[in-house]
Amino acid sequence: MKIIFFGTPSFAARVLTFLIENQIQVEAIVTKPDKPQGRSGKPAFSAVKKETLEKHPDIPLYQPEKASDSSFVDTLKSYHADLFIVVAYGEIVKENLLNMPKLGCINVHASLLPKYRGAAPMQFALLNGDKESGITIMEMALKMDAGDIIKQKTVPIPEDMNLEELEDQLCQAGSKALLEVIADFKKGSVNKTPQDHSQATYVKKIDPSMAKIDWSHPASVIHNRIRAFSPKPGAFCTIQIGSQTKRLKVLRSQVSCEYSGLPGSTAVYDKKQWIVNCGQNALQLFQVQLEGKKKMSIEDFLRGHPSLPEISL
Repeated sequence: MKIIFFGTPSFAARVLTFLIENQIQVEAIVTKPDKPQGRSGKPAFSAVKKETLEKHPDIPLYQPEKASDSSFVDTLKSYHADLFIVVAYGEIVKENLLNMPKLGCINVHASLLPKYRGAAPMQFALLNGDKESGITIMEMALKMDAGDIIKQKTVPIPEDMNLEELEDQLCQAGSKALLEVIADFKKGSVNKTPQDHSQATYVKKIDPSMAKIDWSHPASVIHNRIRAFSPKPGAFCTIQIGSQTKRLKVLRSQVSCEYSGLPGSTAVYDKKQWIVNCGQNALQLFQVQLEGKKKMSIEDFLRGHPSLPEISL
């Protein structure tokens, strides 16, 4: 079976390598063009490009501005592909591509569709305090994330799981499910179930400003925000250390029901604990990252800053 793989971020790169390591024949890889990064403007590779160059240099790699452009479509046609696999590619796949491979185009989406169609399903599952998430492998359609479901796998979300950990679990589940789906395509035994579009929910792209902590919210809401943005971009607040104003990312936390006070005020600050009052209950901080520093345990932070910082509201 001839497969062309479309993907861009680290999630897609890991799925790609899993397929190749399991003897899946990937004829070509398509990823987004390099993007200027930082003040230098130096081009940065996508995770899929980096993975391809390091681990799969013999597979042709393409970076079209638009995969649906006629000039690139001719290149894709030359492969006579059986299946296109799309994993977080970052572009709406148009009809001229959907109709090209013999068996169709399939997509790996990090939610239990029709819930959380769109760009950031993992973050919103955590923001909303969901107890489970999952992977959907679907046949692609012109409408975003609306195609028939081929396979789903459910993944539980413990209360302390963060974005990095959820992504890892979903990546593992999605890779294994994808391998099963490819086997079904080879046997001609793929089953498809239409989505219930009346149950569809949509999520937007993550804006970094969403990571700002509002201490007037309940501790459970803030805790979920911290999980959803850990490790990147990192839920943050602003603190005053002496004469300096610094941004502090909070990467690990836990809700504490033992304290209640003015939101943003400190309930406990000693050699082992920093507990901050919220709109409801309080939040115990476990791992933080001060602006310009590496991430550290709260014990290490407290050791270096014995005097109580003031939290800016």
